[in-house]
Amino acid sequence: MSAIVGENNVDSIEGNNEQMFGRFLIDEKHVFYRSTTNLSAAIVNLRPIVPGHVLVISRRVVSRLSDLTPEEYDDLWRTVRVVQSSLEEGMEYSASNVAIQDGTSAGQSVPHVHVHILPRFGGDFERNDDIYDKIHEWAPTEEITQKKIAEQPKIDVPDDKDRNDRSIEDMSNDATRYNQFINKFSLKSN
Repeated sequence: MSAIVGENNVDSIEGNNEQMFGRFLIDEKHVFYRSTTNLSAAIVNLRPIVPGHVLVISRRVVSRLSDLTPEEYDDLWRTVRVVQSSLEEGMEYSASNVAIQDGTSAGQSVPHVHVHILPRFGGDFERNDDIYDKIHEWAPTEEITQKKIAEQPKIDVPDDKDRNDRSIEDMSNDATRYNQFINKFSLKSN
């Protein structure tokens, strides 16, 4: 990253090819893919969790997925698919985690929609789910990382053997409830 721009100056670069990541101005040499619509970009990561960890970001600086237009949203996920499949093929890794922290309570450290693509190899973490702790702790600077670790409680994810299956009835009740949310609120976001 080559510069930090004040939050009020974010809109001043629109209309050219500069790319912001929150308040950070990204060096053009760190952008390795732009969608054909120029609504999304893929950038190398300043602080990768694993080798090949990259970010796909919306061109426009917005904090939440719900702030994207339908075109931006679709383009973001098409870009994720292109980048993920190309890196898996080119780097010859067997799988990847695709993760998004949508809002500060979810661990988002930069208020800009971004999707983490993390290449995975069998045995790269002691427990496969440890990657989620690393994603939760990730931030673009060590100072922000330490602040996140200090302020946010660690999510305790039990081992699979220690987790209990839910009942068919509980799962059916949740599905019914969530369907009601979709029916009530989905018209707002479409």
